[in-house]
Amino acid sequence: MLVLAPPTKKLLCCYTNRTSRIQILRISDIPDHFFERSVMPQDTVLFEAPSEAHLEIHSSEMMGAILSDVVP
Repeated sequence: MLVLAPPTKKLLCCYTNRTSRIQILRISDIPDHFFERSVMPQDTVLFEAPSEAHLEIHSSEMMGAILSDVVP
């Protein structure tokens, strides 16, 4: 018997980079779903994401990027 997983509910999300640095948004904790975008200072990004996803926010630094926050 084949058991199908229930469909994942997608949410419309909005993120605004309110810093003076470039940020990288990433969702990588959902199988078969990957999202990554660079966001310039003061820019806003609209995107869809599965309801169980976590958004990682990485802030650019001189020698790389630092994980600043994780938002469910």
